[in-house]
Amino acid sequence: MSAPAYPARTPHSPTPVLSVSPVVLPAPGRAVDLQVRVSAPVTGSELPVVLLSHGLGFSHHLSSLKGYAPLADFWARRGFVVIQPTHLDSRTLNPDPATPGAAAHWRTRAEDMTRVIDRLDAIEEAVPQLAGRLDRSRIAVAGHSMGGHTASLLLGARLTDPHDGTEADLADPRIKAGVLLAAPGRGGDALTEFTAENYSFLLTTDFSTMTTPALVVAGDKDDSAFLTVSGPDWHTDPYTLAPGPKSLLTLFGAEHGLGGVSGYDVAETTDENPERVAALAHLAWAYLRSAFHPEDPAWRTACDALAADSDPAGRVESK
Repeated sequence: MSAPAYPARTPHSPTPVLSVSPVVLPAPGRAVDLQVRVSAPVTGSELPVVLLSHGLGFSHHLSSLKGYAPLADFWARRGFVVIQPTHLDSRTLNPDPATPGAAAHWRTRAEDMTRVIDRLDAIEEAVPQLAGRLDRSRIAVAGHSMGGHTASLLLGARLTDPHDGTEADLADPRIKAGVLLAAPGRGGDALTEFTAENYSFLLTTDFSTMTTPALVVAGDKDDSAFLTVSGPDWHTDPYTLAPGPKSLLTLFGAEHGLGGVSGYDVAETTDENPERVAALAHLAWAYLRSAFHPEDPAWRTACDALAADSDPAGRVESK
């Protein structure tokens, strides 16, 4: 597979990364204050911001600000400021289901991301090396698995709150693009009984209102059998059922870990493949680079390289 060459195709050499954690953002009304990790290149200005939402994996520390280093490191080395919150459902917080906000994590997760955007001044103050370097007109959201669901809500997807029957609209217009990684798909009869009972908010997900541009990433071997009866295609629903502009990256041979995005050498990754992760990280970077700077051909160049590869990591389609 020629995917390891992807990082070399970036237009400039990677720069060293500054990573600071925990940065604590006071959050009145939240069970605990919000903690985030901030990763950024040590040089450069007008840096776009990517909010990265963790999933609900089995490990204690990966589902927190401590996870997803393969993506955070790659994107920060190539000019993005990556901000990773620890959501209330993280095992690092030992959440009690009775804790206010812990059970309804679909809402508190999205609220965490909005709070981060609201508090960028405080983040700059806590990390003085960032002062004056953020481009607040270029903000994106990315998320894996349940983090992908979080991202979809911020991009405009809606659902019916199972507790009070109201429609939840958590879209944030300050977010200009997104990357959904192995995100949950549609509800209804696509869900298993387990999902309907334990994640009832997924029953009513509506992608028809998700109008913000996004890259949807799905593995063609990610059947997520305990969540859905629809097989791997379930994870393509955020592309299929949402209006354009959207792109879909289907990764060949990828299961739910997409090769190991949640951390380096993670035992719970069933499809460990560093080349696949490198290809994904590069393609997602290229997508966001061109989304932030439409004149930049990074995305088109990356797609052309993927199509020309004799042993491609996946395929891309757009609408």
